[in-house]
Amino acid sequence: MSTIFAPITGRGGAVTVLRLSGPEALSITSSLTPLPAPRRAGLRRLRHEGRDLDEALVVIFPAPHSFTGEDVVELALHGGRAVLAAVSGALAALGARPAEPGEFSRRAHQNGRMDLLQAEAMADLIAAETEAQRAMALEGADALHEACAGWRERLRQIMAQQEALIDFPDEDLPPEVEAALVHGIAALRDEMHAALATAPAAERLREGLEFVILGAPNAGKSTLLNALAGEEIAIVSAIPGTTRDAVGVRVDLGGVPVHLTDTAGLRDTADAIEAEGVKRARARAARADFLLLAAAPGEDFPPAPPGIPALYLHTKADLAPAPGFAVSAKTGLGMAELRTQLAQAARDLTDTKGAAALARPRQIACVRDTAAALDAALRLEDPELRGEELRAAAQALARLVGIIGVEEILDAVFSGFCIGK
Repeated sequence: MSTIFAPITGRGGAVTVLRLSGPEALSITSSLTPLPAPRRAGLRRLRHEGRDLDEALVVIFPAPHSFTGEDVVELALHGGRAVLAAVSGALAALGARPAEPGEFSRRAHQNGRMDLLQAEAMADLIAAETEAQRAMALEGADALHEACAGWRERLRQIMAQQEALIDFPDEDLPPEVEAALVHGIAALRDEMHAALATAPAAERLREGLEFVILGAPNAGKSTLLNALAGEEIAIVSAIPGTTRDAVGVRVDLGGVPVHLTDTAGLRDTADAIEAEGVKRARARAARADFLLLAAAPGEDFPPAPPGIPALYLHTKADLAPAPGFAVSAKTGLGMAELRTQLAQAARDLTDTKGAAALARPRQIACVRDTAAALDAALRLEDPELRGEELRAAAQALARLVGIIGVEEILDAVFSGFCIGK
């Protein structure tokens, strides 16, 4: 196993922390400076080949009690690029190599310091843009981890009961044993299906929602986008058809990340470019999570694609009164209420209702495969065949936390990490 290093802090600050992990981490560091006591920061002058590199805080974490489970050294360097380059060059000359993306976390998983669910939760926490994403990365991941542990234990007990029925077929076991076994399998399957039902909401929260503003030309869509974004994102003009393509901005609505998109005004037109914009607007609306259907006073609302929740909104309320919900992006009339309604819509679309947060396709696939194997087991009466399906369920569930070390799964999980994690 090689010794690796990488910065674990963002660049550009006053301090850069460089992590070194592997069997030679302590000896390589001792070639640069005397080591402090374990887990005690020591101010040390780093020297290599007769020249000073930096004066840094050095902390060592002997294996196995470290982030990766290996010997780890963390060097708090001054944040200049030249300092990082000089220290990195010295480490490479002494036998260490730069870490690949996710390599620290992958070693932590391989050394039993974290399972795949914990690794994915950490990656989601690092990437969190909003409060709701932060909460899901911590609390939702904890709930999933706890649920998974419960599922594993219940499945273990079910498999033990099934093995008893296989091993003692002539013992005249009471029928209640078979009934309890079937009930246990069904209950576990139903709980997993309930978790799968909330997965789309968790996925939307992790990835972010798309809210699309749809309406006729000059319905005030671009002005509305700019007002909600708090900056000039889209060009506003009295000329109909100014917006030809989708224009959007990332906003925080109720703690949920939302991509708010303005689109071309919907109308029949002979202009080929505008017609393409209208086509794209309809396509964007068809795959949106939520629609803001905008209409100026006295005009009709555009039709909404089926199955997509929508808010019907009269714009330009400062020019003329309108029935229903009306706003004026120019004067601010109704804008606070609009933001409140949009934030509530975003929260409703990402509400997992307290269930375990299956936020990644890999997690969903593992639970779906487990539930499918349990479904198959319920359809079988032969004890040995049912036992095979239960073992398939156990294997699928083991993939969820990474107990089964399938390299393709590990590659897919850790390749998405940033360097330094």
